[in-house]
Amino acid sequence: MEEKHLIVSGSELWQWRNAAIEAARATDVSPTEVDWLLLEVAGLDRLALRLESFKNWPQIQLQLPLEELDQLWQRRLNDRLPVQYIAGATTWRQFKIAVSNAVLIPRPETECLIDLALASAANTSGHWADLGTGSGAIAIGLADVLPKATIHAVDYSLAALAIAQANADDLGFADRIQFYQGSWWEPLALLKGQFSGVVSNPPYIPTSILPTLQPEVVNHEPHLALDGGGDGLDCIRHLIEISSSYLQPGGILLIEMMAGQADTVQEILQNQGNYCNIQIHADLAGIERFALAYRS
Repeated sequence: MEEKHLIVSGSELWQWRNAAIEAARATDVSPTEVDWLLLEVAGLDRLALRLESFKNWPQIQLQLPLEELDQLWQRRLNDRLPVQYIAGATTWRQFKIAVSNAVLIPRPETECLIDLALASAANTSGHWADLGTGSGAIAIGLADVLPKATIHAVDYSLAALAIAQANADDLGFADRIQFYQGSWWEPLALLKGQFSGVVSNPPYIPTSILPTLQPEVVNHEPHLALDGGGDGLDCIRHLIEISSSYLQPGGILLIEMMAGQADTVQEILQNQGNYCNIQIHADLAGIERFALAYRS
């Protein structure tokens, strides 16, 4: 692509922004998404957007041609393509995480998993696993707060692993995170019994609920990472059953779940028999979102 196609005048971009905001107001898409997108693809800062000072700039470098940006914005409005997929990135904790429709968009509530892991870990070194790594966000978050640990990130999707590996490389964690293709614990069989902790945000949406989700989710995010079976707990049951044989005594199992699943997940953990000090933690909205347990 020629460089000149990526350069526009400030006036051109200002006109496009105004039209995009007006188009958003005619839908239930938030107009604030326009400025979020311009922060990402045009390198503008919040002050320049707020003061609209950029409209007087002679030229602005874009990451994609303005025509293509407009086509993607129309898909945002008409097809509900998530704005993070348009930008190809999202902010998560202090990191900019690359995303595509091969991976779930990392959610703000999932950031709490990293803080819980750090606060709860009996051993902050050794081997830690992120099962179903997707974009690699959790693995990167763990590597950041557990600098003495080796992080093992597993995903079934090769396309997701490519994104996760690129994120680890770009953010400086390539030497701290090892990536594996496979199902849950299977690629890590040689390390059975040696893990200090496992963190997972597995699929937990009941199959029957998937069609009722926001179109941004059901039409664009990977169903492999969403569909948790009949009651949403197929993957969580499997992780609870298998993880005890991979964890050291005192190692932690930390899982994200859906609102309304906490009581059942707590019961599954208790019935498994190899866990103690089972806890349910809420996210910042007060929803019981995380299950934490220690290997007996």
